[in-house]
Amino acid sequence: MNLPREYDEAPARVPAEPLEELLALLRRRAWADTDELRCAEPGHPDGHVCVAPPEGEAACDALRRALVERYGRARNLAWDGDVDPYVTDLTGLPLLTPFGDRVVRMRGWSHGGRWIGLGAVRGPLGVRPVLVVAEGRSAAAELPEGSSWLGGILATTGRDLAAPRRAVDWAAEEARLGTALPVDYKQLAEVFGEGAFDGWLRLYVPGSGGNGSDLVGNALGLAEHVRAHGGALWEPYAVHPAPGGLLQWGDTEQADTFYWLTEGRDPDRWPIVAVEDDFDSWVRFDGTITEFLYRLLTDPHHPFSTARYFDRHWFEPYG
Repeated sequence: MNLPREYDEAPARVPAEPLEELLALLRRRAWADTDELRCAEPGHPDGHVCVAPPEGEAACDALRRALVERYGRARNLAWDGDVDPYVTDLTGLPLLTPFGDRVVRMRGWSHGGRWIGLGAVRGPLGVRPVLVVAEGRSAAAELPEGSSWLGGILATTGRDLAAPRRAVDWAAEEARLGTALPVDYKQLAEVFGEGAFDGWLRLYVPGSGGNGSDLVGNALGLAEHVRAHGGALWEPYAVHPAPGGLLQWGDTEQADTFYWLTEGRDPDRWPIVAVEDDFDSWVRFDGTITEFLYRLLTDPHHPFSTARYFDRHWFEPYG
């Protein structure tokens, strides 16, 4: 966690548990049907409990690694005193609320209907580590009736539709690409920008920075690669700009890749095809990108589901 050498002492607490016992304690407290969360810290509101963190920077880092192994990549809610301006109750705000503007760092994991947070806060004598279990809210309960697929993604990730949008010159980017793009994708890219759903599925957006997620730049580069080396890896499909070819819009940390199959003249009717890193078993999904992503986030039976691993979902912006 790179904690400063000195930090103020926490209020009186029981000694920290050994790592495995501490992980078991956090898991028990994270299940929403266990008990109410009432913190013993003076002045702290209900809805969370502060747990004694391990002593020392190395022990806190070992706990962080263990939480990543068990619950996946964390959501970064605050870093170096900068708090995510779009964080909501659905995306980890209850972990920050007890500490107000004293938060220095906070990472959050969702499990069992609650949040687990590991971070650091300022105090009278410096910065001290904190470990928190806080209430969450059901994403499903937030879905507005009759919502569009994009609306469902917004509700599921706690994203604010009124947040600043990414500006994209779609006419110029589509001219470079040689094709129009689906309308719902353009809305998705403007609302979310470059980043990853659940810190796992990276969305390609035209004009993104140097992290390899520029949709148009990647498409042009892949087309050049196929011209130079052939496209056997993508068979039985061709690669855009070949008629009906694959146009990649995302990937994952495990090298799964996601494409539109550019069949026909109407981009809004393009199906999705996806393949794992072995490029052996292709999966076709006859629906839009926003439907695909919504089902990925909410349906544990989706072939690339994150709902099997996370109780809550988020979008981690880059930059």
